[in-house]
Amino acid sequence: MSIDPALQGRTYPAGEPYVVGREKIREFARAVKATNPAHFSPEASAEMGHDDVVAPPTFAVLIAQRADAQLIADPASGIDFSRVVHADQRFTHHRPIVAGDALVTELHVDQVRAMGGGAMITTRAEISTADGQKVSTVVSSLLVRGEDRP
Repeated sequence: MSIDPALQGRTYPAGEPYVVGREKIREFARAVKATNPAHFSPEASAEMGHDDVVAPPTFAVLIAQRADAQLIADPASGIDFSRVVHADQRFTHHRPIVAGDALVTELHVDQVRAMGGGAMITTRAEISTADGQKVSTVVSSLLVRGEDRP
């Protein structure tokens, strides 16, 4: 199945909130080798003016990928995940993510561009608090290889 260019402009509404946990931040920080004490200690975070431990900047990818999953799971998208190559990821942070945040994500399909037998899909995940405060914008590009490509 090929990628439908009509996907461009589609929006997937925010689902259930993702509640950011202290331990999840700590696990992520260890995985990406982030060593700032604010990722591990509420006291170190408080010294920086935060309510709880602060997530490393790339933590937003965990939340954005939950939104991307809606697009990939949508049968109308025509995306075969086994043919997806992650091409690019960019973050714009409006404020830090801290433990205790309940975050929702609205996903926008900003561009669908044919490339050979496949397509490049650019999405924008707008992450915010449940009351609408902007937290992060995550732009991702996925290359969906054509069926004629191994």
